[in-house]
Amino acid sequence: MTDKTLTPITEQGELQKFCDSLSKSDFICVDTEFHRETTFWPELCLIQASAPGVEGLIDPMVKGLDLKPFLDLMADTSRVKVFHAARQDMEIFNKLIGAPPAPVFDTQIAAMALGLGDSISYDNLIQRTLRRQIDKSSQFTDWKRRPLSDKQLAYALGDVTHLRDAYIQMHNELEKLGRLGWIEDEMAAISDAALYNTDPKEAWQRLKFRKTHKDYLAVFVAVAEWRERQAQTLDRPRRRILKDEAIQEIADQKPKTAEQFDRLRSVPNGFIRSRNADGLLETVEAAIADPDAYAPKLPKRQHNPQTPAGAPEMLKVLLKAVSDDINVVPRLIANAADIERIARGETSNDIPALTGWRNEVFGTKARALLTGELALSFQDGQVRLFEPKH
Repeated sequence: MTDKTLTPITEQGELQKFCDSLSKSDFICVDTEFHRETTFWPELCLIQASAPGVEGLIDPMVKGLDLKPFLDLMADTSRVKVFHAARQDMEIFNKLIGAPPAPVFDTQIAAMALGLGDSISYDNLIQRTLRRQIDKSSQFTDWKRRPLSDKQLAYALGDVTHLRDAYIQMHNELEKLGRLGWIEDEMAAISDAALYNTDPKEAWQRLKFRKTHKDYLAVFVAVAEWRERQAQTLDRPRRRILKDEAIQEIADQKPKTAEQFDRLRSVPNGFIRSRNADGLLETVEAAIADPDAYAPKLPKRQHNPQTPAGAPEMLKVLLKAVSDDINVVPRLIANAADIERIARGETSNDIPALTGWRNEVFGTKARALLTGELALSFQDGQVRLFEPKH
């Protein structure tokens, strides 16, 4: 690794040249370093990118540096963008380019289809796939401070050079096993714009409400929207404006005066008179006065059939056996909601575990187990599947 490699790009011409080199590849490995502890929007501090034969760092904090050449690459749907644990990086680029990058390959998801672990960390992934050890001592450093040290830059660049090698190996292995299609839905889901929606009117949907009557929901929705707008306007984390439990208590207690706000346990004393609370009292008053204008219409609760005793546990044993047999993380095949619905006897095609490759490796066996056409036994410490004799 040369000194030139460790020097972040700060000039427009240099950035264009780097992006021209990246554009020759059908995939780009990307990572970011950012600061978010005191802001609503992530502060982008460094961009790392690599492709076969090219790698480099971009300093987005340089005044006047136009990131458009790189953002154009991120927006190009003909090129795969490779991340590890992509969610936060995707959020950053969604804001910068106005849409989530696509298509995406997330090595953390791909690792599930190779049996490498659920939510595997980057350093564990590199150790498992490439047998390389990563020095993590620069992981929690101040990426806003300039100049960045050679150690920081080497660490940051390693995030995409190791990733490049791991991606190529993992992609080839998945292709060899015929499993690239197994993770297509999960990869596509990462690029769903709804995941990165910051529309204040939708903020309440990220929270869990405790009651369903109209006057509670009206205040709950109104305060959630108010907090989202306030956090974005002041560029402060939501929790620094108002904690989730405070929204719950305000919706429950419906305070109408500053004195009543001061009596709430989850709201700091005097908060309602602060700059952070600008407009909150009026928001609560409006929701109380006209709950129909704020309360969402919730779908009627469906009465699900009772789950047979022991059925979910049997399905979990089956899932573990099937997952071990093909060396795949169980959650990639079926999640807890899938198991519960299948245990109740549901056969809807909106249950992922009962569609496509998941149905082939697990769904058909799950239904057979529940109908007695398949049974489980233990032999030499292993779960065995067999067809019982009738």
